[in-house]
Amino acid sequence: MNKKEKLLALIPALWASLFDTVITILGQSNDYWNGNLNMANEGNPIGNFMMKNHVSGIFIVCGLWMILIGILGYYLPRKVSRIFLLFVLIAHSWGASSWISMKFGFWPIMVFILFNAILFCKIEDIISKKNRAMVI
Repeated sequence: MNKKEKLLALIPALWASLFDTVITILGQSNDYWNGNLNMANEGNPIGNFMMKNHVSGIFIVCGLWMILIGILGYYLPRKVSRIFLLFVLIAHSWGASSWISMKFGFWPIMVFILFNAILFCKIEDIISKKNRAMVI
């Protein structure tokens, strides 16, 4: 895989992570943002710990995580990278879905997951077609 294809492969995982982060930030109560850090609402124990220690904790941990996704997704061997990036996509789709279900119910979750699945498959198709064209 060339550099452009490696970067393209990162998009679904980074998108899902960013969406999960944004919806987590938007889901926090006014009490949390006004300084009551014990009101942090996050299922990930690392994120929860960071949020309960500083109001910027969510931004720090998510920024570092997205950098790590990029580094691992880019530099791991192709097969391992695909598994890792698919795992990240699924994990963050699930995380974001827990917020979506509280606010909007079942069907928006299905649309979100369908969108993520289509995005993943489309990018895999683009990468696969380029690699097949190189072989021919």
